[in-house]
Formats: sequence, C-alpha cells, structure tokens
Amino acid sequence: MKPVDIYVSTDIEADGEVPGKNSMLSIGSAAYLADKTVLSTFSINLETLLEATPDTETMRWWQGFPDAWQACRENTVLPAIAMQKYGEWLENFPGNIIFVAYPVAYDFRFIDYYLQRFFGRNPFRYRAIDIRSYAMGMLNRGYKEANKQKLPIEWKDNLPHTHIALDDALEHGALFCNMQKHNNTE
Repeated sequence: MKPVDIYVSTDIEADGEVPGKNSMLSIGSAAYLADKTVLSTFSINLETLLEATPDTETMRWWQGFPDAWQACRENTVLPAIAMQKYGEWLENFPGNIIFVAYPVAYDFRFIDYYLQRFFGRNPFRYRAIDIRSYAMGMLNRGYKEANKQKLPIEWKDNLPHTHIALDDALEHGALFCNMQKHNNTE
C-alpha cells in the first residue's frame, strides 16, 4: 500500500528574516490529510539564540501585534529541546510529510536551519509546497494576482490570521486543502 501524503502546514514567527542571525520565536504546525482532516497539531515557543540579534524593522512590525508578541514569548523553551520535540513529532507520522507554507521561502528557511542545527536532520528533506505558487498555477495568474486577498472566496475558511503561529498554520492548511479539492474536481 502506497504511503499517504501528510501536508504539514507550518507557520513560524521570528525576530528577523535570517536564520541564525535572527531567532525563530515560535512554531505552529498542523498535519492535514488532503481531505482537510487534521491529524495533529504542534505548537511551541522558543528562547532566542544567544548569538542572534533581533532585527530593528521586524521589532517595529511586532509593535503592531502586541497580543501575538505576548503569545510567542510565553512558556519558551531552549531551541534544542523545542526542535527535539518537533523532530520527533514529525517522524511519528505514518506517511510522506510535506511542508506547506505561505510563503514557503520564509518559514522553511527557519525550520530547516533549526532542525539541522538542533535535531541533526530535517525530516521534510526538501519536500515543500508554496501555497501562493500553487495558486499562481491553478489560476494562471502572476504573483501579484495570486495573493491571499485575491483568491477565490470558496477556497477560504473563516479562520483567523492572528500572527500566532498555530492559528496561521491552521488557516493556511485549510486554504491549501480547499485548493487541492478545487483542483481535483475541475
């Protein structure tokens, strides 16, 4: 029997744009089957890296989201502990795990860096899907015309985008599953 694909919608929060130079603050992941069944969720807040420095512009951005900032600074754990728990969570799935994000170029960079550094490997390897790129292909539109605000309403569930990692991972995962359903019914 062919292993099932498990789409791990992931959102991270960070204090900058460069893994290692800046710190990942929070991970939220929701593991979905293609039919939008949520198998499991994972959420953890990380302590900052000792050698890292917050980015000034990013910290100004965070001032506009004080509730999300507070949420990602509660109950923080050392990155090594966080990534051990995350890596083990990922490796427990009985199928092919595929990283899904909006945008994948930002979130995957941090996840890959932290998994490689603190877990010793990345269980995703390089299986990753960018939701916006998928929308571009489905809609035959350019990058600017495939942003979330311009996507068809039937692809969107009424889920919040709060900049709290798990909330945003759930929102993006539902969007991706709805897109797959639409793509497979045409």
